[in-house]
Formats: sequence, C-alpha cells, structure tokens
Amino acid sequence: MTDLNSADGDLRPVQKPISSAFHAPGWIYSCPENYKEEQKKIFHSEWLMVGREEELANPGDYKAIRIFDEPLLLSRDKDGVLRAFANVCRHRGVEVAFGTGNAKLFTCPYHGWTYRLDGTLLGASTVSENVGFDKKTCRLPSIHMNIWAGNIFVNFAKDPPPFEDFAASLEKRFGHLHLDRLRIGGKETVPQGCNWKFGVENLLDFYHVQVLHLDTLGKKFDFNGDDIQSEAGWIEASYRGAPLTPDGQSRFPRLPWLEGLGDDYATSCRIPPNMHLFARIDQVLIITIWPDSVDKCHLTAYLLFPEEVINLPNFEADVQTHIKYVHDIAAEDILAVESLQAATLSANYRGGPMVPLEKSIHDVINDYLRRMDLSTVDA
Repeated sequence: MTDLNSADGDLRPVQKPISSAFHAPGWIYSCPENYKEEQKKIFHSEWLMVGREEELANPGDYKAIRIFDEPLLLSRDKDGVLRAFANVCRHRGVEVAFGTGNAKLFTCPYHGWTYRLDGTLLGASTVSENVGFDKKTCRLPSIHMNIWAGNIFVNFAKDPPPFEDFAASLEKRFGHLHLDRLRIGGKETVPQGCNWKFGVENLLDFYHVQVLHLDTLGKKFDFNGDDIQSEAGWIEASYRGAPLTPDGQSRFPRLPWLEGLGDDYATSCRIPPNMHLFARIDQVLIITIWPDSVDKCHLTAYLLFPEEVINLPNFEADVQTHIKYVHDIAAEDILAVESLQAATLSANYRGGPMVPLEKSIHDVINDYLRRMDLSTVDA
C-alpha cells in the first residue's frame, strides 16, 4: 500500500490534537487496496441500517441490495417473520431476487432452483442424482439481523458484536424521537462521485454550511463548535436549525413528543459506520451512505413523519417541498465532494490544516483509522 513515511502518505499529522492536526492524505480516499480492506474491517463487521420495517410490511415483501460484494436479501415470510439472507443460490451463486417486490417464492433465473420465503430450498431439478447433496438441509445462508425502532440492521460477521449494546446506544441518544412511531414520507437516492468517506465527512462538516449552503441551509443555521460530542465514532451535535424547507417554515405539525421545544430545534448524529440522523421539530431525516466503488457512493435518505401526518390530505404535495430542498442541498454538495475526490489524485494535493469547526471530521477520521488498524498513536 502507500508508504506512510512519504510526504503525501503520513497519517501522523491527522492524529494530532485538532489545534495542530491536518486532513488525511489522499490515498485514504483513492487507494483500491485500502477500499478493499474497508469491506472486511468495517462494512462486513459492523451493524448496518439497510431499511425500515414498513418497506417490508406484508408476507412476501422483499428487498434485494448489494453491500460491497455481498448480495443481501431481506424477506418477510408467510408467518410475518422478517429475515435476512445472503442472496446467493446454493447451486452457482446467482442472485435469486432483484430490486423490491412481493413474491411467493424465490427462483434462481439461471437453473431454476426455488426457495421458500424462509430461505429453505423447495425445488432443484435433477439434483437428486447427486448422492452427496442433502436437499433437506439446503437453504440460503442467514445473515444476522435485528430491528430497533422500526429500523432494520444487519451484520455480515459470523460472530458480530452484541446488537443489544448497539441498540442501547441508539436508545440513549434517540429514544425521545420515537422513531418506531414514524413512517416513511419520502425516500430518495442521491449518487455522488466520491469516496464514501467524503460523503460521511461532508454531512459532519459544519465549516462549509455557511459558505457552500449560504443561500439554503445556512440561512437559518446557528452552530457552536462546543456543542459537538464524540464517543467511539458517534458524533452528536445540537444547534439551532429551521425546518428543512426553503423558507424555513414547516408544512407539517411538530412531532407531538417534542412539545416544549422551540421551532428551531435541531440535532444530528453520525452512527458508525455510515448512518446519519438529523432531527427537526417536525420530522426526522435518516441518511445512509453506501460505497459503490473507491470513488463513487450513493446516499439513501428517509424522510420520516408520524403516520397521522402522512395521512393528511395535502401531504403528498407538501412533502415535495421538503424533498426538493434536500435535493437542492445535495446538489450543492455534489460539485464540492466530486472535486475533493479528483484532488486526491493530484500530485499537488496535501491535506491542509483542520479548524475548530472541523472537530467532528477530526474525530471521525481518527475513529476510522482505529477501526482500520491504521492508527499510529495509542488509543
């Protein structure tokens, strides 16, 4: 990999206190070998939010996605049990489902092997002629899955860290938001031509809000860097922020359990490794960031509201104001993060000095170095 003692590869300046720290060298974001290591040490060993329960509300509902090189299949079986499988046929490995939908069975499109909704093999033509194969024990491999407050999490590790500990951290920070009582009012996917870590850092970058987003998010944004709290990669911040609309005025009632808080209530948190939560007085926005390649990623955004709000007569029209605003902000970010990615390949690129408003980036990149076994200082 990269020589850490070279001028452009040294990680030691990143790990200094923020008052003298510098941003990470470019190879962290552009090195294919490092990207491959992230698959094993991060995305295939940590709890990942892959959806909301209401996306798979009925028996037969399914959702097929890929995380790095791992095809994942979520399915609600005929008894209403939600399950997670490796989406690989036990014959040649072809995916047995694609996209989203509702099915009674899963059938491999290559040789026709058929699986029940609980992952067990139902039929495989002529396989009985192979005396070494036991059809009764054949099933799609199970993936560890748990649910917290309506959010679905999976972990690809054989022996993952206890979900109870992870869920306790979520409950401690977000229990007051009652995410289990919210439903999807809008869902958007936004591609970005940058390494996934730039996507993460951008959502934590309070320094750029009143520059790049001066005419959108920055108009009604009041933040003090002292309000950032960091613990093992969880980055929390409380600040004053208007509802997510161009005029800063909500189109919806406030969340009932946030009575007593001001209209400018705003909080956000990064949940390692790729989940972000943004709360306003009237809604919760969850964003997950997914690697597509070393220099491409995409964001999935869930706009969550109480079910009674979603059932309001004008909801579909009003929520488009929120969705368009999120898109406008994302569009402002795309130019910057794609330029960031291009810069990592420049012979003239050097990570510049960090400033106090980048404390969250300093914390999250150093947590990343620890998770990747790249830290050169004691934890």
